[in-house]
This record gives sequence, structure tokens and C-alpha cells, in this order.
Amino acid sequence: MIAITYLAPSRLWLLAAVLGLAVGYIALQFRRREYAVKFTNLALLRTVAPKDPGLRRHLPAVACLLGLSCMVVALARPAREEKVPRERATVILAIDTSLSMMATDVAPNRIDAARKAAKVFLDIIPPKINVGLVSFNGTATVNVPPTTDRLAVKNAIDNLQLAEKTAIGEAIFTSLDAIKLAPKAENRSEKVPARIVLMSDGSTTVGRPDAIAAREAKRQNVPVSTIAFGTDHGSITIANPNGSGEPITQEVDVNTAALKDIADSTGGKSFTAASESELKQVYSDLGSSVGFVVEFREIILWFVGVALVLLLGSSLMSLLWFSRLP
Repeated sequence: MIAITYLAPSRLWLLAAVLGLAVGYIALQFRRREYAVKFTNLALLRTVAPKDPGLRRHLPAVACLLGLSCMVVALARPAREEKVPRERATVILAIDTSLSMMATDVAPNRIDAARKAAKVFLDIIPPKINVGLVSFNGTATVNVPPTTDRLAVKNAIDNLQLAEKTAIGEAIFTSLDAIKLAPKAENRSEKVPARIVLMSDGSTTVGRPDAIAAREAKRQNVPVSTIAFGTDHGSITIANPNGSGEPITQEVDVNTAALKDIADSTGGKSFTAASESELKQVYSDLGSSVGFVVEFREIILWFVGVALVLLLGSSLMSLLWFSRLP
């Protein structure tokens, strides 16, 4: 179903005038009926009066009123929403590469599932959008500066390496720096929109706090959309910190609340994904919102065309059946 909005809705008040015409027409029909009742010689009336056309006599008026209604709707500038690919934008994918991404609660493991899903995002967004890649564990690194070369980003995603600790705040600061590396617009005064898509499965354990990084992103008008990836029963096996004995199992829960706070404070969106399929869907939704902009396309001609057909039909019916215009 097509959703229609009106760019000049105040003009719809003119429909009241059309309604007034409809009321006037109905009142005239009642007056005619009263006149017929006052004519007492019904036999003579049937002889001199033409054959009653029945309900057919109302069709020209109905068509005319509907046509006028369509003309009023056209004056109100009806429009429908249409998704149009962004011509220019910069998106930074910031992917968590801490050791917790080895957890196998998401098959085959979190990092491999994340790699596959991130590629879905790259395939969805329009080709003119620049995409950069930042990976973060104990530090944050710009793996690929913003580029339209999707293959370069995909290759870098395949080569992500895991390491200890998690620095989400540093990832945001590094992503903000990466945005500045994007190719400049031909019109230097043009403000090119930018956004960070940050995926993590944990909490900040090192580096600057999330709140400070989020405050800086908001100051630069860069929304940070976050994806909390993994389940609440994830775990990894690590070497015994004592350097001896059997390896130990460590739980790696997802800190959904912390990531949601980042998104809320920067004007981004927060998502949760507990499987590869859910993560792909999240990236798909993000690709639609980041890569496309909703514009209003006027559909005035639709209503003008219908109005002309109805008004022409009203005139033809009146001429053919009653030898007069409505």
C-alpha cells in the first residue's frame, strides 16, 4: 500500500466546498420530489413527462463531484515517499577484535559470523558511499581509510586478527579520525554526512571511557549506531594466567546497555544480534538507513488525470442521456 502525504494540506479544506455542492444537489432532488407530489393529476404527468431515468440521472453529478474532489487533492500536492540512494556519505565500520570474539555461541564463532555479516552491509549500500574499516581490541587501528573500493574493505575484514582487551572509546575516536581521511567533495562547502557503525560483544576495559568518546562524536555530529553481538552464555578458553595447569574457561557476556548508551547519546541506533542471521538482518537494516535517504515525490498528475477522466465522463453522460451539460 502506498503511503501518501500532502505538501500543502491546508488546501484540503476546499473539499468542504465540494461537500457543499453535494449537499446542494441532494436538496434540489428533494425539491423536485415535492413538486412532483404537488402535481395532482398523476396520469397526465406520466403522459407529458419524459421517462424517469432512475438512478442513472445521478451518475453525471456523482462523477463531477468526484472529479472536483480529485482536483482539490491535486492542489494539496500529494506526494509519496521514495528511497533514493545517497550520492555521498562516509561510513566507518568499527569491528571488535578482542579475544572474546572467539566464542562459539554463534556458529562457527563470533568473529567469522561477523565477517560474513559485514560483507552483507557492503553489498547493500550504494557504490558511491565511502566505507572505511576500523578494528579494535586493546588499541584501535584504521585498517582501510574511507573508499568506494568494496573489495579492499572485504579483504581487510577477512584478515582481521584478534588480541586482548577492548577499547570501545578508542575505536570511536579512531573512527572520527578516519572520517577525515575520506575523499573531499567537489564542492568543499558541501557537508558530507558521516556515520559510525560499531559492533562489539563486550565492555571497555582499556583506553578512554565510552562517554567521552560519545560526547566527541555528538559534537562532530556523527551518529554512532551500535550492534551488541553474541549471546549471554558465550565463553572462551584461555591459557591459565599462572602459566601452568589446565586452560581455563572464561565467560564473555554482551554488555548491551553500554552500547545502547553510546547510540542514544550520539543520535544513532542500537541493535542486538544473537546469531549470524540476526546480525545480517541488522546490517541490512543499517544499509537501508545509511545508504538511502527518503524523499517526497509529488504525484499530482495522478489525481489530475483521474479528475479529467471523471469530469469528461460526467459531461459525456449528461450530453448522451439528457442533451445538456451537468
